[in-house]
Amino acid sequence: MKGDYQDLVDEISALLGAPATLENRDFRLIAFGAHDSDDDLAMDPVRTRSILTRQSTAAVRAWFEGFGIARATGPVRIPAAPDAGVFRGRICLPVRYRGIVQGYVWLLDQESGPGPDALAAAMEVAERIGILLAEEAKAGADLSREFRAVLTAGRGWQQDMAVAALRLALGPGADGLHAVVCVTPWAGEAPASVPGTAAVCTVPWPGAGEDDGRAGEAEGRSGSGPGPGPGVGAGSGGRPGPRGGQALAALVRLRSAEVLVPAEGVATRLLAGGGATAGVGEPRRGLGTLADAWAQASAAAQAAAAQPRFGPVAQWSAIGPYRMLAALAAAGPAGDPATRVLLEPAHRELARTAELFLDCAGQAGRAAAALGIHRQTLYYRLARVEQLTGLDLDEGEDRLLLHMALKTARLYG
Repeated sequence: MKGDYQDLVDEISALLGAPATLENRDFRLIAFGAHDSDDDLAMDPVRTRSILTRQSTAAVRAWFEGFGIARATGPVRIPAAPDAGVFRGRICLPVRYRGIVQGYVWLLDQESGPGPDALAAAMEVAERIGILLAEEAKAGADLSREFRAVLTAGRGWQQDMAVAALRLALGPGADGLHAVVCVTPWAGEAPASVPGTAAVCTVPWPGAGEDDGRAGEAEGRSGSGPGPGPGVGAGSGGRPGPRGGQALAALVRLRSAEVLVPAEGVATRLLAGGGATAGVGEPRRGLGTLADAWAQASAAAQAAAAQPRFGPVAQWSAIGPYRMLAALAAAGPAGDPATRVLLEPAHRELARTAELFLDCAGQAGRAAAALGIHRQTLYYRLARVEQLTGLDLDEGEDRLLLHMALKTARLYG
């Protein structure tokens, strides 16, 4: 289908005597014509970014939509605006199917621009593009529905039925090598299409006020310390996830299990301009274990949010102890009675001190320097930690318990 789009864009370019580009209704680039002009203004910042990154910013989208292109049924001329990075005027051909906008064909406007007859002929080609985009959108919606069902279905026959439906929708490449990408948080609907993905969908997480049976109430993290309580929300299929909102899931085909660049590229594009984080699960062959790959990807995304050194795109294989913490939290209630009091908001500074001390392998000098406090102040705080928790920080198992509790709180706080 990509070849069909390119052929149709080239046909419009030939009709109008100017290079054309095709974007879907989300302003993601689909195809573009060759440009061999010496006009320095032709490749302005907006057009260059669209071609190089295959998408436009939200600000650019809003600016162009302000000219009514989403409602127009015929060509729309848009004047140049150097302050907005648009050095040359544009002609926009809305691409519609049954009255619904599917995308836009863009051309650089010229003083002796195309006449009415040429524009009418180009609009006829745009109608053919609209049919293709509508067919692709329907196929994408079907894939999104089936992919989402695989990630959210319970174990057993429901999962088997969902996998069978997704396999049918994906066609011949269904049992090939795939990676799952998680982007969280995600606002709004899933994109109509994402270059490089086989399927994409949104997955809901439990509401912020829901009780998932775990100890403590989730509150936001402050500074570099852990949050006041685990507050782990059960994600799809009982897996851990951020409380409230939703995440975006993407299925990416791979050629090699050792090369995750395509999946990381998809994650990076999806993160463009947002404050979210992304995770990539271990590559899987076939569809039977996609739910497990989603659990890995979501845990990696949360680890990237908890520890900036992992992100903004983290691989499951690179998040170290957070792999085990995520698995333990998925298996049952997180948190421990001994450490619960330390995770209350009133003791946030003590929790931060204990976490950094344990991160420094119990080396008081390193921990005090990192915290910017005197060593005696460190000892006083650690004594308070022992007092509150009843743990002995000279005992390895007590240290392990406290460290796991603090890291779990960071991951899900």
